[in-house]
Amino acid sequence: MSLIENFRNIFKIEELRNRILYTVGILMVFRIGTYITMPGVDASMLVQSTGRATDLLGLFDMFVGGAFARAGVFALGIMPYITAAIIIQLMGAVVPYFQKLQREGEEGRRKINQLTRYGTVLITLVQSIGFAINLLATQGDAIIVSNTAFIINCMIVLTAGTVFVMWLGERITERGIGNGISLLIMIGIIAALPTNFMNEWNTKDNAIIVIAEIVILVLVTASVVLLTQGQRRIPVQYARRVVGRKVYGGTTQYLPLRVNAAGVMPIIFAQSIMFIPSTFGQFFPGNETVTMLTGWSSDFTGVAYNIIFATICVFFTFFYTAIVINPKEMADTMKRQGGFIPGVRPGKQTVEFIDNILTKITLPGSIFLAFIAIMPAFAANFGVTPGFAMFYGGTSLLIIVGVGLDTLQQVESHLMMRHYDGFMKSGRIKGRRRM
Repeated sequence: MSLIENFRNIFKIEELRNRILYTVGILMVFRIGTYITMPGVDASMLVQSTGRATDLLGLFDMFVGGAFARAGVFALGIMPYITAAIIIQLMGAVVPYFQKLQREGEEGRRKINQLTRYGTVLITLVQSIGFAINLLATQGDAIIVSNTAFIINCMIVLTAGTVFVMWLGERITERGIGNGISLLIMIGIIAALPTNFMNEWNTKDNAIIVIAEIVILVLVTASVVLLTQGQRRIPVQYARRVVGRKVYGGTTQYLPLRVNAAGVMPIIFAQSIMFIPSTFGQFFPGNETVTMLTGWSSDFTGVAYNIIFATICVFFTFFYTAIVINPKEMADTMKRQGGFIPGVRPGKQTVEFIDNILTKITLPGSIFLAFIAIMPAFAANFGVTPGFAMFYGGTSLLIIVGVGLDTLQQVESHLMMRHYDGFMKSGRIKGRRRM
């Protein structure tokens, strides 16, 4: 069946069609909001004086769809929510109260989500003050109200904007297709691609160089897809059981362990941490001491920035994998269902075997993930314009690939449930078996 026919099948399913249209509508609302300038700011003067270098704040601006540079009502975007979620997850590993909530199932998840929302409001209030102080120092001519009024205005408007964006993301997750929070970040990143590509095209005199850069970008993207989809399958044998007149088990299945089980979360965690020094620096824009201490975090091509960034990526890959995958729970589930790994005794030895395999595949996966994370620095140092270099790896490319594959998986699941062929008949989106 042709790819065009598969697209037609998507819109033949009423529920899937409605979900996709609903998602597109929400994304359009988000994109419109990024162009609405905050009250108290002269947008014309801001546009004339905008043109800062593509530093770490430029990367943040790309995550929020350009609203940061335009002083939009969505200037902080969804990033405070991501930061709050990271803090809650870290506390879940060390604080007994949060560990208890994680074990309470759906009720615990609701409480955690509520605490994350409260944390988002608090973080946004703090970041909005830093945003206001930084804008007064760098774009003071564009501010048409008093400094105090503008800071209060930023606290109210930016907090309301972030809460609204958070609500939009939750609506996509509930009634749309894909993970809403991730899609909002991805759409902001993709929106910057055409402009950055045209800047790269206009900068280079030789079209062959641009074509070579595109080829390299495609190869890097393919490697990220392989990393995202790669897995180690462990054979699991199930003993034959007779229940009444039916025979269960007696078959061999596979336990899939992904090379990058943590997905895009480690690099989002790491990027959020790298934003902290720059956020702190916004409160003291004219202080030379603070600039000296936090300056390294503003240059994504710097050696210190990339070493720290890569190290944090490796750490969070192991940390988040340990949270997502529990070898003991896997071993207990297999034992209850009468399953065992050939050559390995059930119980403690199975736990150690799974943990050993998980460590062996997570280590190279985390190193490769860290390398992809710092690829934009290499691209920029080889002459690619900083804006276009962001798409050669790092958070941008991993989010685009990870969120894109996750959304396609959900679309494919809807197609398969209605007995249609998958969205990609020969692909490995779902890792389905060949019949």
